[in-house]
Amino acid sequence: MLKHPTTWTTTPGLTPYEDAVAAMRARIAAIREGAAEELVWLVEHPPLYTAGTSARPADLLAPARFPTHVAGRGGQWTYHGPGQRVGYVMLDLTAPHGKVPARDVRGFVAGLEAWAIAALAEFGVRGETRAGRVGIWVANGGTEQKIGAIGVRVTRWVSWHGIALNVHPELSHFDGIVPCGIAEHGVTSLAALGIDASLADMDAALARQWRGIFT
Repeated sequence: MLKHPTTWTTTPGLTPYEDAVAAMRARIAAIREGAAEELVWLVEHPPLYTAGTSARPADLLAPARFPTHVAGRGGQWTYHGPGQRVGYVMLDLTAPHGKVPARDVRGFVAGLEAWAIAALAEFGVRGETRAGRVGIWVANGGTEQKIGAIGVRVTRWVSWHGIALNVHPELSHFDGIVPCGIAEHGVTSLAALGIDASLADMDAALARQWRGIFT
């Protein structure tokens, strides 16, 4: 593959999920052919639920509440909606990226986790990972709550899908699913933690922290 620098694109407004998947499919095919740059694509979706490859039908608690989509990524059920920053990461994993070795899917996922945690730290939030629990977690009043989701797919060594960080979404919308199959822990956001931040603030933090991990 012809190597290009990574491009960053932010799409304003609400991007329909089907349009995002179609755009990602086209982009990763072009990246494989060396015809397009790698891409970090920041979007916001209308309210919807997506099912990963391990999603259990019983974990969709309110199937009529919002549209549902089969995502094709790893993981289980996830909510996307306004106030949540979704970052779709399309990289050629045959090459190393900063701290992430070539052809290392686990290393890539660890890089996404580190990226999200570093961005949250800019807002004074200590994000953490947990063995056996996908995503980014925060300790809050004696409990642990999820603030970020991670779900990826790798097709012929090009990554797609990525991360979702809760900036100021409507948290009650998560009630229609068992997020990532984990019923005993809730979800939170920067707003719920008392932090007044915009999606643009999160975008700036993600851009700054990308350089320390993937470049």
